[in-house]
Amino acid sequence: MLQGYIPILMLLCVSVVLGLTMLVLGIALPPRRKPTPEKLLPYESGFDAREDARSPFNIRYYLVAILFILFDIELVFLLPWAVALPAIQPAAIWSMLIFLGILAVGLLYEWRRGALEWD
Repeated sequence: MLQGYIPILMLLCVSVVLGLTMLVLGIALPPRRKPTPEKLLPYESGFDAREDARSPFNIRYYLVAILFILFDIELVFLLPWAVALPAIQPAAIWSMLIFLGILAVGLLYEWRRGALEWD
C-alpha cells in the first residue's frame, strides 16, 4: 500500500541531503574576494552610469512591457486551444474568436496611438 510512496520518499531524502550539503559547503568554504578598482566601479549593462538610478523611465518602456504581457497571455491561451482544435465544440471556437477579436482591437488601438513606433 505504501510502496507507491517510496520513490517520493527517496527524492525527498536526496533533495534534503543535497540542500544540506550545499548549505554546509557554502558556510565552510569562504568566498574569494579580490577587489580591484574595475570591480568596484558602478556599472549598468557594461557601461558607466551616466544618470541617477532613480531617474524616471520613458513611458514607452511601460507600453512595450504591457504589450508584451498582453500578447504573451494571448499565446498562453491560444496554444492549448490550437492543440485541441479537432475536439473543440463550436461554442468554444466562437469564444476564442471573440477573445482574439478583443485582443486585435487592443493591438489596433496601440498601433493607432503609436506605441509600436520607436523614435
